[in-house]
Amino acid sequence: MSRWGVALCIGMTAGAVFSASSRAESAPFSITSPSFADGGMLTRKNAADDPMRMCGGQNVSPALAWSNVPAKSRSFVIFLQDPDGLLGQGVSHWVGYGIPANITSLAEGELTRGSNHFIGGKGTRDNSLYIGPCPPVGEAPHHYVFTIIATDLEPQALKPGMTRDEVYAAIKGHTLGGTSIVGKYAR
Repeated sequence: MSRWGVALCIGMTAGAVFSASSRAESAPFSITSPSFADGGMLTRKNAADDPMRMCGGQNVSPALAWSNVPAKSRSFVIFLQDPDGLLGQGVSHWVGYGIPANITSLAEGELTRGSNHFIGGKGTRDNSLYIGPCPPVGEAPHHYVFTIIATDLEPQALKPGMTRDEVYAAIKGHTLGGTSIVGKYAR
């Protein structure tokens, strides 16, 4: 092989390696769950266990995992919102933040029982921990949107007990990226 052929071969190999490396680096920030597929149904296990509303669930939060975290992330915020709830006004099922950047997953049930991996905010029912789905019987499936936002804030930057709107205001100008996964549920 001529020296031009060797140079061309080396250049093509380097280009392929660089191209593959660029694709890996530019993979999007994403959230997944082994408990349900994006757009799939949550189970009764994940539904609320409120006996007053007869939800019939076990109130076990699904496991969540995220990857391809934006560079310079210091902490994460997670919201669980039902935009269909309260006749379209929306229900904030859970608000959590102060999740350190080295944490890239939360185990099944962790949002329900609490852990040192997050600071609980305040949901619509003044809850600091996960409250699962409990849509009215007979309605079309509600959409439960789990959104994670990467921030440049230190994990302890936000005080406990903040509402979704208060967290949004506090992280303005500090977000590095966000992604969501949707689970549905009906009774």
